[in-house]
Amino acid sequence: MTQKNTKTIPAGYKQTEIGVIPVDWDVKKLDDIFNISAGRDFVKSDYSEIQDEGHKYPIYSNSLENKGLYGYTKIARHKKDCITITARGTIGHSNKRYTNFDAIGRLLILDPKAKLDGFFISEYLNNKVTFSIESTGVPQLTAPQASKYLIAFPDANEQAAIATVLSNTDTLIEKLEKLITKKKALRQGTAQQLLTEKKHLPGFSGKWELKKLGELLEYEQPTNYIVKNTEYSEKNNIPVLTAGKSFILGYTDENFGIFKKLPVIIFDDFTTAAQFVNFSFKVKSSAMKILKPRREDVNLRFVYEKMKLIDFKLGDHKRYWISEYQNIEIKIPKSEEQTAIATVLFDMNNEIEKLENKLNKYRQIKIGMMQQLLTGKIRLNKD
Repeated sequence: MTQKNTKTIPAGYKQTEIGVIPVDWDVKKLDDIFNISAGRDFVKSDYSEIQDEGHKYPIYSNSLENKGLYGYTKIARHKKDCITITARGTIGHSNKRYTNFDAIGRLLILDPKAKLDGFFISEYLNNKVTFSIESTGVPQLTAPQASKYLIAFPDANEQAAIATVLSNTDTLIEKLEKLITKKKALRQGTAQQLLTEKKHLPGFSGKWELKKLGELLEYEQPTNYIVKNTEYSEKNNIPVLTAGKSFILGYTDENFGIFKKLPVIIFDDFTTAAQFVNFSFKVKSSAMKILKPRREDVNLRFVYEKMKLIDFKLGDHKRYWISEYQNIEIKIPKSEEQTAIATVLFDMNNEIEKLENKLNKYRQIKIGMMQQLLTGKIRLNKD
């Protein structure tokens, strides 16, 4: 006799239409717990682009960018604690609203019929529900379509506990995002001051000299370092680079033709994009120059920072380093001041990079928590 293979459901859990959840959680359609309506059309006389005495209430147009602020109106048709869902274009993203508000037609408004935690529900919708719409035009989600989707949720106390954990994590993430933005602005301002001779670091003075980039840097063609096999894998060790924004295209297992004489600047000969590189690499194509200091008294990182300030207008599709770019003049100080400035900017970059790594870690932690908390695999406020 063949024994049927069944998946064991843990004690205290049950199988439902939307998966295994705790036995004391409910599964309901959205229209069981919400009154669902759509936003409305506005004419210019209905609202103001700025908030003033007569126009107190926000109007939202989507739940994606900057929470979708559209303008301000005199009368709010919807109460705080409602949830909005973007219903046109990039559909499905939701937000809990914390003030009375109005909305335009690209939003659906979910008005709770009974007490629930709107933040918990919006997080659940964003992470556990996929709104799929068949459309030959712009994707659109209607109230009747949304009403049939199922969600699982615990009692009000556990909803609130889960929402608090996720909200606290969001607060940490938002604080880090603001700190990173502040540090980047400070770094940009510092670079502008130090690299343009507007401000000297302590212990340095004197006029800077005008030099052509070609006097400071020599180039090497990348022909010997071009990757042959573009079947990249994260399991491999050697990065394949481009000078553009993508920078690292992938990783190769090729152990030959690796550039190791570091550091260098890789320069896209057609777009003039550049990247500072201090690790071994291969390249994707020959459409670049590998730039190195021509003399020992040239600090490569300082020159790279100066190159980032150059406003170069592209013209014809051609190679630029030899024909034009190497003839651009920049002002540079003595070697010691170059190194000091480069060190300050490098340290600021390191601080920002560490904060960004921390931010990514917090984001991953939140994703992991949501997978556990929104499915009841980890319980809060339960013995």
